[in-house]
Amino acid sequence: MKIVLIQREMLTYILENARALHPREAILLLRGKTSKHQVTITDLIIPPLATHGKGFSGFQPYMLPMDFSIVGTVHSHPSGAAKPSVGDLNHSFGRIIMIVVFPYANEENVAVFNHSGEKLTLKVA
Repeated sequence: MKIVLIQREMLTYILENARALHPREAILLLRGKTSKHQVTITDLIIPPLATHGKGFSGFQPYMLPMDFSIVGTVHSHPSGAAKPSVGDLNHSFGRIIMIVVFPYANEENVAVFNHSGEKLTLKVA
């Protein structure tokens, strides 16, 4: 898996969500389809009982129904750091970690990583 594909409308919603919660971190779940070389994001899910704080965000995974179509999470880094933290990597949920950074303007403020912290290519359709 090297490419992550997302529709522009979904990316716009993610960036707007991060702007609305700034300076607290935002978090959403990503639903989609995976193949050997690509992840296609098809839906966004607001996680149940999500917490949004300065320097952290989270949710209760045991509150989710069994859903094997969740491919990862997206969360904001108000600090502007476009790399996953050790905590992000240790608590990753799914195959990908998408990070959006301040000022949350466009796809240049988005980075995607696998659960090992290797950067993936983001394609916006």
